[in-house]
Amino acid sequence: MSHALPPIAVVIVAAGRGARFGGEVPKQYRALAGKPVLAHTLAAFGAVAAVGRILTVIHLDYEADYERAALASGVAGDRLGWCAGGASRQESVRLGLEALAGEQFDGVVLIHDAARPFASEALISRAIFAALRHGAAIPVLPVADTLASLDGAGNLAGNPDRETLRRVQTPQSFRFHPVLLAHRQALAEGRSDFTDDASLAAAYGHKVATFEGDEAVFKITVEADLARAERHLVPAARETRTGMGYDVHSFAEGDAVWLGGVKIPYSRKLSGHSDADVLLHALVDALLGTIGDGDIGQHFPPSDERWRGAPSRLFLEDAARRVREAGGRIVNVDCTIIAEAPKVGPHRPAMQALIGEVLGLAPARVGIKATTNEKMGFVGRGEGIAAFAVASVAF
Repeated sequence: MSHALPPIAVVIVAAGRGARFGGEVPKQYRALAGKPVLAHTLAAFGAVAAVGRILTVIHLDYEADYERAALASGVAGDRLGWCAGGASRQESVRLGLEALAGEQFDGVVLIHDAARPFASEALISRAIFAALRHGAAIPVLPVADTLASLDGAGNLAGNPDRETLRRVQTPQSFRFHPVLLAHRQALAEGRSDFTDDASLAAAYGHKVATFEGDEAVFKITVEADLARAERHLVPAARETRTGMGYDVHSFAEGDAVWLGGVKIPYSRKLSGHSDADVLLHALVDALLGTIGDGDIGQHFPPSDERWRGAPSRLFLEDAARRVREAGGRIVNVDCTIIAEAPKVGPHRPAMQALIGEVLGLAPARVGIKATTNEKMGFVGRGEGIAAFAVASVAF
């Protein structure tokens, strides 16, 4: 992955007239905590600095409503834009993509429902990195309830295996030109039966990966959902926990050092059972500390041959999963590397990108600092590298 992200754009689908919701005002323009629902949606994406363009597809009858929502969102006007939608969601998305193409856009595009106002920075970051890694990806959630298939009379006919089923959300994320081409192919073939962009992309040969969704990103479909959204915005009693991690590894013969998930050419390597990434090891312990779940050695003991030479990214992914399953949301991490060499500065953006991808954080929430030990102690003598890490997690 390159150190810098490509351009990121969002297409917000808001051209519906809200027939299922009822009432004269479409759901995306209904008031939610004093602002239109769409204003909350725009604000969620506007809060992510990596998102450079937010294009909303609207019905022309509601241009004034869109303008009010855009103003209420607080997002800078030069990041926002709109275009007219079509008779179906599929057509509206295609028109939004064509509008971006007219702006010579080339990067990653997220496609999101206007009536899902609570997309978090973590979810948006996961969507961006999933598209970069796979080309096309969707957020999914497990199915908790038993499912039933019915016969023509409405009687039970069978039970699908819920283990292979998932609930699909937005934002769905794609490399721009492949998904635009898929929409153009569907138009040329007269196909208008796709319920989302992932199924359309898959129908035209694109493999669609999945990433972890978010229960908070529910879709406002009926009146009761609006009340649920109001409750979601009421601040609940929460706490923030802080965990700290420390690790140290000595040097051994080699030709590169792994730090922060980045391979740095050097005259030696760090000694360890895995790839000895001292920074990620410290970060794993910091995350585990927020949920009182032991340390890296407990979960990945060096006596276990499965982890010999393993990339420490696996350990970080496991720690992040444990935090999420405990109900935590990682807010930010801050790390300090103590080493005489190699130089860390040139590799800082790549470290921030990798850690951010794993933890669902924007680079601004991943602190990477480095210092020497002023020639004192084992680090000062060039015998190894140490690292400290602090993680903040909201519950």
